[in-house]
Amino acid sequence: MADMRAFRDAVTGWAAGGPGGPARDLAGQLGVRAAVLLEGPSDLAAVEALAARRGRDLDAEGVCVVPMGGAMSVGRYADLLGPPGLGLRLVGLCDENEKRFYDRALQRVRDPAPHPHVFVCRRDLEDELIRALGAAGVEEIIQAENDLRAWQTFLHQPAQLGRPRQQQLRRFLGTKKGRKIRYGRLLVEALDPEQVPAPLDDLLARL
Repeated sequence: MADMRAFRDAVTGWAAGGPGGPARDLAGQLGVRAAVLLEGPSDLAAVEALAARRGRDLDAEGVCVVPMGGAMSVGRYADLLGPPGLGLRLVGLCDENEKRFYDRALQRVRDPAPHPHVFVCRRDLEDELIRALGAAGVEEIIQAENDLRAWQTFLHQPAQLGRPRQQQLRRFLGTKKGRKIRYGRLLVEALDPEQVPAPLDDLLARL
């Protein structure tokens, strides 16, 4: 049975130079109406976690959340999924330094939305989540996940000495493959409703 994961895989293959037919067929079968363009899989984990907390089934709503493998791919995905391609409504979440790529891509495909919905994190989503929870809150999660020893070892590295704790935490999440993805979900699940960072909160509200 076709599902949104199959559609996302078909889109990824299409963006890599494969045929577009499978994605077109699945879009029709699944009633896909919108695509959320994300930089990577840790952002996907966070968006899916927040949607689940709010009792939303994005797949059933016809929303495909797409990790593109980097902001510089947004032009290709916008061409395929936006008005020139499948005609889906495009929504994006990106880092402040990458916003120019999103703006340029959406302007080029002439997204019909009067104000293209791109929500911007100050540095990146991990930074937003760490600030929302506070360093102590993130360290509690690290301990609960049995990563305390790795965290303490990391803190003793010369490059980390004297750095602000928030920067240390942000760097720590990126030091092991898969850690950013796992903590993207865990940090969102630990947030109180009023702590949800504005870019993530606004993104879900617009879907």
